[in-house]
Amino acid sequence: MIEQWQIDQYREQGVLVVENVLTEQEVADLQSEFDGWVEDSRQHQAPWGETLDGRPRFDIESDHSAEHPSLRRVASPTEISEVFKSTALQSRIAEIAGQLVGSSGARLHHSKVNSKLPHTATQVKWHQDFPFTPHTNDDLVTSLLMISEVTPANGPLQVISGSHKGPLFSHWQGDKFTGSISIEVESEYCQQPISCYGAPGSVCFMHSRVLHASSPNETELPRTLFISVYAAEDALPLGDNPLPSSHSGTLVSGRESGEIRCTANKLRLPEKPKGASFFVQQAGKDSLTV
Repeated sequence: MIEQWQIDQYREQGVLVVENVLTEQEVADLQSEFDGWVEDSRQHQAPWGETLDGRPRFDIESDHSAEHPSLRRVASPTEISEVFKSTALQSRIAEIAGQLVGSSGARLHHSKVNSKLPHTATQVKWHQDFPFTPHTNDDLVTSLLMISEVTPANGPLQVISGSHKGPLFSHWQGDKFTGSISIEVESEYCQQPISCYGAPGSVCFMHSRVLHASSPNETELPRTLFISVYAAEDALPLGDNPLPSSHSGTLVSGRESGEIRCTANKLRLPEKPKGASFFVQQAGKDSLTV
């Protein structure tokens, strides 16, 4: 589905943007579904819905209101939408993820929608994904499908190229899991980020060890991403899934090997948020140990 030079770039930089992964109609169907959820959010003043582990499915930002909706997260949308389900499990996204993990096959680990509607406060502090989803090996790829246009100005993903080859950093500050790296690490390692943006239907594929962050959206253009995380078929989870769903573990490409592959990594296991998403942890609010 992608060429060898693209695979080589992903392995070298830890990130790859592929254009036109989905058709205009496929993206429009996803956008229409999400628009319905945004409209529904106008009726709520707090996170609502329920996922497999009892936490809210829909999460809103502090600046949310009926007049100014700020729906920032939809957890495990594959469970409530056929179009999101087929996109995560049966689309070109899954096939490309299977190429990039470079194993016998790939499984869906979890999925979510992260959105920054116009002039909303949602931001993501610098972090790596692997400390949230540790496995016996780190061949995990995060796919970020651009449902809306992502520009350099509307809060795009910022990454540190090549950081997947570096260390895993602590996402704990003392005895508190903050879901972000320390200010000292940020100052040393995160001063030359690159932005990942593109037209609707583009996908950014990112290695789970890559340092990344994003800023609030201060423009009139929404920035909506459908994020699916895929693990190598032979990677065994070492902790609870932060966003469990009935589709977690589904083989999306390749075959079952019946084997487990281990690579050397050392990290402290994460905490699972009590609230609807990890945003509560990055904001320094309460969390629940796994």
